[in-house]
Amino acid sequence: MKHLFIINPAAGSRNRTEEYSEIIHKICRARKLTYEIRVSTAPGECARIAREACETGEELRLYACGGDGTLNEVVAGAAGHDNAAVTVFSGGSGNDFVKLFDDPKAFFDLHRLMDADEATFDLIDCNGDIALNICSVGLDARIGTDVSRYKRIPLLHGFRAYAASTVVNVVKGIAEHYIVEVNGKRFDEEQTFVCVCNGRFYGGGFNPVPEADPSDGLLDVLLVKKVSRAQVPGIIGKYKAGRYTELPHLVRHLKTSAIKIICDRPTAINLDGELRTAQVVEMKVAKEKIRFFYPKGLSWAVKELQTVK
Repeated sequence: MKHLFIINPAAGSRNRTEEYSEIIHKICRARKLTYEIRVSTAPGECARIAREACETGEELRLYACGGDGTLNEVVAGAAGHDNAAVTVFSGGSGNDFVKLFDDPKAFFDLHRLMDADEATFDLIDCNGDIALNICSVGLDARIGTDVSRYKRIPLLHGFRAYAASTVVNVVKGIAEHYIVEVNGKRFDEEQTFVCVCNGRFYGGGFNPVPEADPSDGLLDVLLVKKVSRAQVPGIIGKYKAGRYTELPHLVRHLKTSAIKIICDRPTAINLDGELRTAQVVEMKVAKEKIRFFYPKGLSWAVKELQTVK
């Protein structure tokens, strides 16, 4: 088995290529592993490196060295290849996907990643693109995809960057008219945003649907009705903590395998933190799955599921 480390030097607040490489060489040589380090030089290259490695048919463990954006690219390249398993050797500024595990800090420890358990996770197909974690449309998408602009500003990391982006985008405007088709129902009205969850955390710590299960073959959808600027501060805290059930007059929660959103004009789509634009957005559980490995002994199941497994 080959261990392939794909480093994204643009992840996080600084280039950690040298730091990553030193750790990788030290541990892999000590364990006498077959390994390779590749460094991306442009957006999308992590996906290309992962895809080309998977197409060799060799049994692989792929390490996305960076944050959620790096993980998204590596997953997109490896999706549907049964010979490859993926993880993230954390080093970005958000590292949100791995917060579904009970000890996300373990993903910073390469020794622990080498001794791994494995799960098979669903993926989101969004207009043909692949996402692992969370996608959204509307205000939330504009906020989420603008966060990168603020992360490199001193003291604006994690939730602070998200908060800064929220203030700016709320001023720009909140609701838009969408037609949402889901589970045989049609919602034709102004919406603040639509959030589609496979994972549980994004935006530096937002946990909109705490019970989301990335292996259940379904997506958790939140439809957030039109709100006023004055309502936003009171809603954000509950939304961040996954207390959407306390907002039944504003938030609908649905579980589905597919959703279609028709916009009046091209609008922002957040795809695991990456920006896309479209007027018609179709999201569904992808036919591809991903093998995901993680430090041995960690749990990712929600409490209700842990009692069953």
